[in-house]
Amino acid sequence: MKPTRLYLIRHGQVVNHHEFRYNGHFDVDITDIGVLQMQNISAFLANEPITAVYSSDLQRATKGAEMISSVLGLKPVKIHAFRELHLGRWEGLTREEGAAQFPEEADFRFRDLAHTRVQGGENLHDLQDRVMPALKDTLTKHVGEHIALIAHGGVNRVILCDALGLPMENFFRIEQDYGCINVIDYFDDGVKVVKLLNGGPNQELNIAKIY
Repeated sequence: MKPTRLYLIRHGQVVNHHEFRYNGHFDVDITDIGVLQMQNISAFLANEPITAVYSSDLQRATKGAEMISSVLGLKPVKIHAFRELHLGRWEGLTREEGAAQFPEEADFRFRDLAHTRVQGGENLHDLQDRVMPALKDTLTKHVGEHIALIAHGGVNRVILCDALGLPMENFFRIEQDYGCINVIDYFDDGVKVVKLLNGGPNQELNIAKIY
């Protein structure tokens, strides 16, 4: 049997990207560049045999899902479980604002999220426990098909760590640029193969920001 192929996409650039805020479940919109990134992905996927499009229910993901679905002639499905990592009382804040408002958490390091969390928030294992059952259920509905999922940097990293057999401690070793595409093939014997990582038609834009 042919594998189930997942096109795993990160949403486009968000309006407060330059402020380095912890958005989490904070429902922010995408910029004009974010719209362009989703248009590029829509064109990139236009001829792929995708049978279903899923997304987080936050607008930065649903906007891209709607654009991609329109090109493919499909109706996107929103799933709450694919939301970004919940950051508790730090939601919508910058690190400086969080440290000032909650000095008892001023030493908190997001790189330690595999083992700790801010008050009211999730750690990476919580996120994994939320995302992976929803992904398994989604893949089970589309065995042997090609599907797209527009989600978030954290959600994508959890899915990629699972596909690559990596512990959550490796979460931050995987880059997920705005508007990137990952391609993962899921075989019926349980084998998972990552065919593309942090790639797609927006990489020229993303590479340009490095220099």
